[in-house]
Amino acid sequence: MRVAPAVVIVTRPTRLQGLRERWGTLGQAKFLLRAARAIESADESDQIATMAPTAAITKGKTTEQADFDEYEAEDSVYQAAIDRLETELQSQYPTRVIPRSFVPSFDFGMTMVVLVVGQDGLVANVAKYVGDVPIIAINPDPQRIDGVLLPFEIAGASSMVDRVASDRFDYREVTLAEATLNDGQRMLAFNDFFVGAASHVSARYILSVGDRSEPQSSSGLLVCTGAGSTGWISSAFNMAAGIAKTVEGSLEVPGPMNWDARHLRWVVREPFLSRTSQIGLVAGTLPASDQLKVESLMPDGGVIFSDGIEADFLPFNSGLIAHIGISQQTAKLAIPS
Repeated sequence: MRVAPAVVIVTRPTRLQGLRERWGTLGQAKFLLRAARAIESADESDQIATMAPTAAITKGKTTEQADFDEYEAEDSVYQAAIDRLETELQSQYPTRVIPRSFVPSFDFGMTMVVLVVGQDGLVANVAKYVGDVPIIAINPDPQRIDGVLLPFEIAGASSMVDRVASDRFDYREVTLAEATLNDGQRMLAFNDFFVGAASHVSARYILSVGDRSEPQSSSGLLVCTGAGSTGWISSAFNMAAGIAKTVEGSLEVPGPMNWDARHLRWVVREPFLSRTSQIGLVAGTLPASDQLKVESLMPDGGVIFSDGIEADFLPFNSGLIAHIGISQQTAKLAIPS
């Protein structure tokens, strides 16, 4: 029997769910938050020595309760959005709701469309794993979430799914970056790659670009796509521009790239000049026809991760060589017609 293509809804944990997971119960979480805020308030007013613990907790109750009410309101809006979306869709399509943590291991082979319900970062995390499956990015709470990558709201989501099902939708193609290691491992990036050390120590590696190559010691290498050109890498350019302005003049900061641009930007963070490390290769633009080659000189602690997700990384230690360039795979983000 042929299985109908499914609709997959990807969710994220709310702050309230995070508190419950951390402290076991919401009552315990509320008590500990109240106590922490009260003690901090007492410390600032130099009253810790004279204030009884119960008085300190009472003092912090009003502010803490307001914070906790916001956690609960945020969670309520989000859960209501997911419930409404699932109810509207499951009468017409096979529908699965999966948490963000399931995405890397989920098989999207029989998926017709993926609905990402959350914040912008969730779109970037999901896009790397769904292949060419269209993504409908939904803002579940416009009052709290700006949603640069979230053009749809809950009210119009089901009709957009119908448009995807009948292949009558417009979409924005987003270039992805790809890192491959000589041991066969592979990783994609929606926004950017970080190549370096897992802790705050210098990363040691050999960087090759075109016909140039040099050993380097730095706080890591950033490689970004068009979608990531206004993110992490922009802070490195801003720092360089600020230093240049202070020391000897000015430096033009490169502007945003188109999301479908078939080239990448890269920058070496804080390159260090020494007898064994050079600073000739610091930043550049990488066309689709080229790749960065990075050979690790770190006996341990080397990593490659994408889109700021440090927990999802490729070990990058001595003996491993990474090639980073444009991926043949792209992300397909549905847009309003």
